[in-house]
Amino acid sequence: MAASFTMGAQTKIPLYKDSIPNAKPSQLCEDFKNGMYSGVTVPAMEIFLPEHEHANGAAVIIFPGGGYSVLVYDGEGVQTAKALAKAGIAAFVIKYRLPHDESMVDKKNGPLQDALQAIKVVRENAVKWGVNSNKIGVMGFSAGGHLASTVATHYNTPIIDNSNEVSLRPDFQVVVYPVISMQDSLTHLDSRRQLLGDNPTNEVVNLFSNELQVNKNTPPAYITHAADDTLVDVDNSIFYFEHLRKNGVPVEMHIYPKGGHGFIFKHPDWIEPLLNWLNNL
Repeated sequence: MAASFTMGAQTKIPLYKDSIPNAKPSQLCEDFKNGMYSGVTVPAMEIFLPEHEHANGAAVIIFPGGGYSVLVYDGEGVQTAKALAKAGIAAFVIKYRLPHDESMVDKKNGPLQDALQAIKVVRENAVKWGVNSNKIGVMGFSAGGHLASTVATHYNTPIIDNSNEVSLRPDFQVVVYPVISMQDSLTHLDSRRQLLGDNPTNEVVNLFSNELQVNKNTPPAYITHAADDTLVDVDNSIFYFEHLRKNGVPVEMHIYPKGGHGFIFKHPDWIEPLLNWLNNL
């Protein structure tokens, strides 16, 4: 029987029990200011569980955005987690490592390692947290949307210790005003620079252009964006939708005519169609 818990009950735990993969000693210092993290080198998870009698078994692992430079932790992470928990969904906000050559051997893999580890931890503790191990999904905003779509298309990448062979494939994905592509014509250049460096090879650019990595086994997707987003072009979402659809992957997309980047802060009702979608999975 699952342990009892109360809505909003939150616990912060480290993502790794032992050494952090791909890490190296550095002088970077973590900072938290105005609801945002910077300089993250020690990844962690904050847990928000619904009231036991209202829990529906679904779980969402949340990756805040911030251009791979900061994490908009409170606004995109904690506030979303609280709304999901209120709706009966377990939510896990990930403080993932921000890619940096000073703290990582290979910075382009650091965020993905933490995202895969988060899925592993949630699946291993599903019974404890009252979660259905077949209803664990990922959700990301902006650059966090790139990370969520990376997990959804690169879940078989063997870059963390998984000796128990826990499935790292998310059961669904939610991307909100996401960076999807690393291609010159679509990407958010600052996010690409932070993740891949100043002069990535075409091979690496294509590998992390997640619209190009979709196949028939890619998890079902919910996509939302504003058409007037001048920071991350809505074509990121549209191209992703088209690749998912053409591969037979179930996908729902909501494009709002106005709202710009970060429209969730202007339109708090944005989450209602998402909750409907999650309830119908």
